[in-house]
Amino acid sequence: MNDDGKAKRILMTAFHFPPQAGSSGIQRTLGFVNYLPRHGWQPTVLTAHPRAYEATRDDLLAAVPPGVEIVRAQAFDTARHFSLNGKYLRLLALPDRWWTWWPFAVRAGREIVRRARPDLIWSTYPIPSAHLIGRALARLSGLPWIADFRDPMLSADYPPDRLRRKVWRGIEASALAEARACVFTTEEAANVYRERYPAAAARCRVVANGYDEAAFADLAPTRPGLKPGALLLLHSGVVYPRERDPGPFFAAVRALLDSNALARDRLLIRFRAPGHDDEVRALARQHGVADVVDVAPPLPYREALAEMMGADGLLVFQGAAFNAQIPAKIYEYLRAARPLLALVAPDGNTARTLAAFAAVAAADIADERGIAAALAAWLQNLQAPELPQWLARNREDVRAFSRQAQTARFAALCDEIVA
Repeated sequence: MNDDGKAKRILMTAFHFPPQAGSSGIQRTLGFVNYLPRHGWQPTVLTAHPRAYEATRDDLLAAVPPGVEIVRAQAFDTARHFSLNGKYLRLLALPDRWWTWWPFAVRAGREIVRRARPDLIWSTYPIPSAHLIGRALARLSGLPWIADFRDPMLSADYPPDRLRRKVWRGIEASALAEARACVFTTEEAANVYRERYPAAAARCRVVANGYDEAAFADLAPTRPGLKPGALLLLHSGVVYPRERDPGPFFAAVRALLDSNALARDRLLIRFRAPGHDDEVRALARQHGVADVVDVAPPLPYREALAEMMGADGLLVFQGAAFNAQIPAKIYEYLRAARPLLALVAPDGNTARTLAAFAAVAAADIADERGIAAALAAWLQNLQAPELPQWLARNREDVRAFSRQAQTARFAALCDEIVA
């Protein structure tokens, strides 16, 4: 609270916000919006017009508190609105395909600053233009700015395009130079930036991803479309076939099916809303497991959580390119209290984090034999008499990563900056 007893105000710039569908980043922003008022902060959300979104879904709109102001700036998608026969100029997609919201959002943000007088500005990547908006509003208003990096902007081979990489490097460098704090979701990612920008090391802070306990309230496990006695191994969310390649996993599954260690007539591997449906299906056909692989459409958020709770196993892929990151779904998986099959880079942050939890069968994402062994361990975990205790412990231990707990950490940082 301010000295006069009124809530402090934060202007939150986020491209991913309901009704956008397909980005787990929505949950991070939505969690802050929901829980910051408990800590004396009232948010105003500056986001994009829904036309800019490739896919929309209305189920999460109800999760936005009624007292929160949402301002939607004009925005377009270069790939859909400025293309001819599916092609567009590369320069029209820099720094990203949605850059058109930048000038409109700055204009709208200036009006919000004039009218609502926020104490702090926040912007969140991985849409780079969000940080351009946050930077511009901070410069124009003199207000402190927090730059949130849900993912690192640059890695050894990302982005691969040289021009895009140059532009992104400039945005990254300006954020590390000008923002009062740069927030990362893991300590490993923060350390990458502390080494890359030593002068900003003290301003690199960590607020982890997590899950929303309230989203699980009154949920019952579901198993949509399954026959009795089926074993459901579920991957819920986007799959990147290059960086999170399911090919070795499919090869391991085929080997176990051929040896009868897995029963073909009982197993169903479901990829719920993978975002690369055709690639997943093609890989499944290539490895001879198409008959046990189901590529399913998106579900409303709470229905997706209920399906996680009803699965026999929850599947995660995380390649070495993402060693400094942890998929946001990991926390939802752990809260869903089901056994995990984790196919991850063994030296990555995801592997280290999951090592602290029970009922997790892990293997190197690229090691077919190791994956086969992990599949066998998953099956053994399903039969273990200790399984209920393991899962209850996971559900308790993951509470440290609830949106409520992480918002309290974020609010403390906001208080520190405006003190």
